[in-house]
Amino acid sequence: MFKAKKSLGQNFISDPQIIEDIVGASGAGPSDTVVEIGPGKGALTCALAERAGRVIAVELDSSVIPLLKGNLAGAKNVEVINEDILKFDWSMASGGASAENPGSFGALRIIGNLPYYITTPILLGILEKNVPAESITVMVQKEVAERIVAKPGGRDYGVLSVSLQYYADCEKVLDVPAEYFDPRPKVDSAVVHMVLKKEQLFAAGSEEEKKFFAVVKAAFSQRRKTLLNALAGKYEKQRISAALAAAGIESSRRPETLTTEEFRGLTEALEG
Repeated sequence: MFKAKKSLGQNFISDPQIIEDIVGASGAGPSDTVVEIGPGKGALTCALAERAGRVIAVELDSSVIPLLKGNLAGAKNVEVINEDILKFDWSMASGGASAENPGSFGALRIIGNLPYYITTPILLGILEKNVPAESITVMVQKEVAERIVAKPGGRDYGVLSVSLQYYADCEKVLDVPAEYFDPRPKVDSAVVHMVLKKEQLFAAGSEEEKKFFAVVKAAFSQRRKTLLNALAGKYEKQRISAALAAAGIESSRRPETLTTEEFRGLTEALEG
């Protein structure tokens, strides 16, 4: 009998209404390819197989693969891959064909119930690789969800908020209390839907983009300080003052009050 592994953050959800809500929020349709991260026993995968044209279920735990494949018996549009999602070759999912599915499908959508301990590396890993997805719909720890969708000025707004909102429009679409999981986690979860932006503030992988994220991280490393003082560990104060003035940003403002666009302006003024 399969037993969930705490070391892999395995908490399975089987409530049919929650599953239907997640699939509905994802927007997956018959012309789409879906990559599911961490399908586990396949409750969400079965629902996706009925809605999407092609489903690629990427599962790290080899011990659950036989159960997963058994639960998916008869689903001809599903491929099960035993692999770490951090090492997954995304080129095979970007609308291409496979031996089992020779047809080409349209939009790529990413869906998953993410382990709490590795949520950020998974999401940033996908976005930084510039995977050509239409959307990402994931269940994460509720506190993380609040940080992902936070707006400037709030206590939850920080590096994660700016980083993910740089790449996508993010919305929390569903709260999922702990009692809906087996085994039951110690915290509640929430589902976040992210629609990837067609155009970003800087060219993907460019030096300008790297400088942007460096400025954001430097600013939030001292979030209780004003921007002038928070950035002093990376730049000379005279340079910071001149850049803030050029970007039209008051030097007394704190990092958590800046929008993504304002961080772009500040980056351009600082790095010229």
